[in-house]
Amino acid sequence: MIKPIFCCLFLTMLIVGPLPPAAADDLAEADKLYSQGGLENYKQAIELYKQALARDPQNYEAAWKCARAHREYGDTAKTEKIEGWKKICAEYGKAGMNCALEATRIDPNKPDGYYFYGLNVGTYSDGVSIFTALSEGLKDKTQDNFEKAYTLDKMYTEGGPMIALGRFWQVLPWPMRDRKKSLKYYREYQATPYFADNMEVHVYLGELLIQIGGKKNKAEAKGYLDKAANSNDGFYSERAKELLKKL
Repeated sequence: MIKPIFCCLFLTMLIVGPLPPAAADDLAEADKLYSQGGLENYKQAIELYKQALARDPQNYEAAWKCARAHREYGDTAKTEKIEGWKKICAEYGKAGMNCALEATRIDPNKPDGYYFYGLNVGTYSDGVSIFTALSEGLKDKTQDNFEKAYTLDKMYTEGGPMIALGRFWQVLPWPMRDRKKSLKYYREYQATPYFADNMEVHVYLGELLIQIGGKKNKAEAKGYLDKAANSNDGFYSERAKELLKKL
């Protein structure tokens, strides 16, 4: 004989459909999509992370991973030169910043939210221009978040906070930029085992050394840019070739 509780559950499923999956199920599916890469997968992952966060507003993992997916979507649109990529960067960077802030609210003692807040500001700036971002007061907020991530774990995501701070001080317009600070963080990153295969940082460091100037710096820059130019990283290979023309 079927017990009444199971009868009720069965009737409920017939009327309203299966019960909604738990936030953990949304996260698992989102993680799977994110790991596969590609704009469409990132977009679907974002919706699942948002759904998981709606089910569980205190879910730290859903918040910071949603910020990460927004950053990846915007950055991929830029590097692949998708039509309307600036608008995409502005929209997804802004939304990613909000997700990251939520993560820092849920758990202020972990680096994820701070780190992806800063990266999403960068994506947002790619869309609206760095001057617009600065006019909105994002310079200090970005610096504070990157420095907090660095303090909590400078080796997070294979030295990400070091790279982020190096690039932050490099791309700020005068008189805010500080190339000495930028070089300090890049040199620190060079001492990690991750530098050798990171063509992005090879390009950033090569560019910075050209900006600083001097025969010795330019000779060092050429070595990094040559390596990046001959790599399989399409976007940074092209960027390196452009910079080599300046030497």
